This record gives sequence, structure tokens and C-alpha cells, in this order.
Amino acid sequence: MSDCKKLIEICKGRHIYIQTHNFPDPDAIASAFGLQNIFKHFDIDSTLCYEGRIDKLSTKKMTEVFNIKIFSYDQIRDNMSENDYIVCVDSQKGNGNITDFIGDEIACVDHHPVYVNTEYKYSDIRFVGSCSTIIAKYFEDLNLTPDKHTASALLYGLKSDTLNFSRGTTILDIDMFKFLYPKADNDMLKVLEHNNMELNDLKAYGAAIENIKIYGTIGFACIPFSCPDALIGIISDFMLELNSVDVTVIYSKREDGYKFSIRSENKNIDAGSVINLALSDIGSGGGHPSMAGGLIKAEDIYMLGENPDEEIINRFTHLLGETVK
Repeated sequence: MSDCKKLIEICKGRHIYIQTHNFPDPDAIASAFGLQNIFKHFDIDSTLCYEGRIDKLSTKKMTEVFNIKIFSYDQIRDNMSENDYIVCVDSQKGNGNITDFIGDEIACVDHHPVYVNTEYKYSDIRFVGSCSTIIAKYFEDLNLTPDKHTASALLYGLKSDTLNFSRGTTILDIDMFKFLYPKADNDMLKVLEHNNMELNDLKAYGAAIENIKIYGTIGFACIPFSCPDALIGIISDFMLELNSVDVTVIYSKREDGYKFSIRSENKNIDAGSVINLALSDIGSGGGHPSMAGGLIKAEDIYMLGENPDEEIINRFTHLLGETVK
């Protein structure tokens, strides 16, 4: 555990860029927003930023409901310099899901395993259910009370990444739920948690269902068109509901390449390690034991050969061995 007061001291007197992973999800945005509001208490100015798009309806609604100002790299790159300080939130420098911005990544606050060793002026990487949990703990440690928008956003991020406390939940996650809940606005949370499905979402579900292939207890499905990161993960969770499946590998064919989501309910299968190894020579991947993601860039898809789908299945089943027999 790290002393968050050290991060405050490092950042004082500077404008800070708080960078999430690409295509940020609710936990990434909530964590960045929460840290920004902590910085405000200490007169530290900051800008929230990301690469990619915010393309899931629930995530767009989140930024609107809580009035979160977050900017794409294209919007801010001309204002950045190599001397600017960047704090990576819900992400780590060097990972495949974060773009290397202009500036100096001086700090990292994250809850994912470390795949690329990096030196920071400040690092707080804890294996808890959500990054929002870590930021909520900062509020508690600093004896600060988050306002309703901040508490609600952090609570939503926490619930989203733990799948309502059914995935990767730790005692600290529960403690921070108790800390945030009395301070949050439940009416705001209801707005976010309902009516979040779009017509294209249904088409993606249909494509995954139509294309699912099962090997042992591993379910594979290709969505043959572009699908947002968050939705691929949701469909991966959905497929995990099959009683004959305890690991799912779902991937979407997009302009930027093949985007993967993997889920595991098998304690002997670490989703993050599996996807990291399966894509190590052709792309990038990583994450938690129960949930992970990866990407094969468009320019590298040719390395999958004449039958990409078959090669993808072979890569994963080869690693999983006896599990798929």
C-alpha cells in the first residue's frame, strides 16, 4: 500500500494529465474523476484524457450525469509537452491498452497485474476489484468527503468492474462500498444502470450466439463486425452463463484489429496470463485472473495466416491443454 500524500506532494505546483486506458470504461473514468477531485482539494489543476472513443451508451451517460470533462488525445496533444506530468489511472505505461502520450508518466494508480516493469515517482498497484476502490480509499485516508457526483461515480465504477460484487471482490471493495454508499445519489445510479442497451448491442449478442464454438469447457465466439470494448466484455460475461462453459474468449473484428475479451470462472485458469501468452508474439493482452482483454493490431492480422479464426482457437486451446479435452 502506498501513501497517497506522496502523490499530492509530487503533483503540487503543476498541471497534471490524468490518463485512463484507451476506450475507457466506467471504472477508469470514475477513478480519473475521483482523483481529479482529490487534486482540487490541494489546488492541483488537472485534465482527464484518453485515446480512442467513449462509445458505450452507459459510459456516455456517466460523463453527462456527473458532468465529467474528459478529453481525447487529439483534443489536447497540441497543448502537451514532454515535461508535463501524467498520472496513469486504471492503466500502466507500456501495456497494450494505453497509448504513449507526450509527457512524463510519473505515477500509476491501478488494480491490474504488472506485465511491463516501469519506474514511477509514485506507484500504487493493488489487486482489488476496481480502481475506484483505491481512489475511494484515498478520500478516506486523507479525511476528505467526496461530493455526491464523485461518490456516485466511484460507486458506479466499483459496481461495474466487480460485476455487482460477483467478480474479483476483496474486503477493501466492500469497505469502500460502505464508505461511498451513504454519500452517493441512488437516483443518479438508477439512471445509469437502466436502459443502457442499443439496437447494435442486440446485433452483437446475436452474432456471438450464432458463431459460438465450444471446446471442452472453453467457449469461443467471433463478432464479425466492429464492437465497443465494453460490449465485448459484457458479451463475454453473458456467454459465461452457459452451464457447460467456465472460460470464454470473445473477439470482435474491427478497423483497428481484433479486440479480445476473456473471462474465467476456473480457478486454475488465469485469464490475464492466458491472453498475454496467447497473443505475445502477435499482439498484446493482460488483465485479472477472472477477466482480461487483448488486441491484435490490423497490420499484424496477416500473421494469423489463411484461417485466422482457426489459428486463434489453436493458440488458446494449446495453452489450456487438458482443460479443453
